[in-house]
Amino acid sequence: MTDATTSSEQRYLVRNADDFGRVAVMLGGLSSEREVSLDTGAAVLQALQSNGVDAHAWDPAEKTMAQFANAHFDRVWVALHGPGGEDGALQGALQWLEIPYTGSGVMASALAMDKVRSKHLFRACGIPTPDYAAIRSHADASLAAERLGFPLIIKPSGQGSSVGMSKVFEHADLNDAVSLALHYDETALLETCITGAEFTVGVLQGRALPSIRIVTPRVFYDYRAKYQSNRTEYICPGTTDDAEEQRYAELAMEAFNELGCSGWGRVDFMAGDDGQPLVLEVNTVPGMTSHSLVPMAAKEDGIDFDELCWRILETSFRGKQAVESGEVAAHGS
Repeated sequence: MTDATTSSEQRYLVRNADDFGRVAVMLGGLSSEREVSLDTGAAVLQALQSNGVDAHAWDPAEKTMAQFANAHFDRVWVALHGPGGEDGALQGALQWLEIPYTGSGVMASALAMDKVRSKHLFRACGIPTPDYAAIRSHADASLAAERLGFPLIIKPSGQGSSVGMSKVFEHADLNDAVSLALHYDETALLETCITGAEFTVGVLQGRALPSIRIVTPRVFYDYRAKYQSNRTEYICPGTTDDAEEQRYAELAMEAFNELGCSGWGRVDFMAGDDGQPLVLEVNTVPGMTSHSLVPMAAKEDGIDFDELCWRILETSFRGKQAVESGEVAAHGS
């Protein structure tokens, strides 16, 4: 029987590396997150190969999908971040080619990548999230800022890794932040800035991993804090007691499931002045670099990096193929 920190999704155990067949680790790509994706893909590739998986790097920025279709891969470990890899486009192409892949499907990937539409769903379903507005111009931003007040967070609707994101404390800085966000996307999210603690919760094969609290000396947990700074602190578990940990796990699974996500991912939170968690967004292809959060949470849960990469590859087994090829373990155990 599941509890609120799990879902009905099950883990399909694969015990023999040969059962995965020939695996493409999709990495790099053409998005603004290319460098992070290359780091993620290289780490994943090494982990899989060290466990005997017949894994090979494939960079869609260097080779076409037509070439990929004739490369005789059996499945794909998706390590592409951002547009083109995390937004449902790659997932749709792979489904058309009938090649299994890791993580969430087409619709869930697209919804999670679209920060505005995922926020609409959170609000409609009663999932607590900071107040927000969708903006497409400086005029939109000025009106929204007047309604929401400062400070504000402004970010492109369809980017990750805090690319194009700004924290705005006063109206004089609004235009530059809006221009930056709209440089990356025709729509941006303007969101009330929550000044409390920042948390994240990983999800793996139907259950929540231990929470992580992020402490950064920077203005916010931006690109540099995520991938370059050695001063960022990570506390895992990030909560102070079992009840608080349960609350974060429940909300993480609720947000993850509401978007239709599957396999693995990460849910990001801010805690308000009252200490209550507010969902920011869901990431369907989180980073797997030396500074990444899902590997930290998995390690706390007793899962080392190599095993984590293996278990994420297991998520490429779905439906009939999973039943025929794998051994079922309930709730990701």
